[in-house]
Amino acid sequence: MAQSIIHTGKVLRQIVIGHLQDVPETGMDIQPEGFSNTICWQVGHLAYWWDKYASLSFGWPTAIPVHYAAFFGSGTKPSDWTEAPPAKAELIGLLAEQLSRLAELTPDLLEQKLMTPYAMGPFRFETAGELFNFAFMHEAIHLGVISSLLKFVR
Repeated sequence: MAQSIIHTGKVLRQIVIGHLQDVPETGMDIQPEGFSNTICWQVGHLAYWWDKYASLSFGWPTAIPVHYAAFFGSGTKPSDWTEAPPAKAELIGLLAEQLSRLAELTPDLLEQKLMTPYAMGPFRFETAGELFNFAFMHEAIHLGVISSLLKFVR
């Protein structure tokens, strides 16, 4: 089962990257009425949280710039930004690097207990696999929003 989780994560990330290939740079920052964020925010949020989950799950050092928290952490939104966000190429580059890191995952790594259980609201994660499987569910949810935003951009 753990190998299936890894495979699903790779496929999911490839789909996200594929969706972004044809988005013009100007399309990254379009915020249609009824949406609280943009494709740029969605992509940065995915990269930011994947990095956090990888650090919590496997002890991997963070690869995300510190200032990304102000752009893409939970509760942030583009209307609050006081600086220009990272460019599309930088964000896609981070997603691609993270996809490459998925090759390092093994079923044994996913079975490892977290150093400290991770709680998120009513949810509690005990193993790296539980938390990383949630990370992929989180990514799929945001892929749905990206797909909706793309309809407006196109």
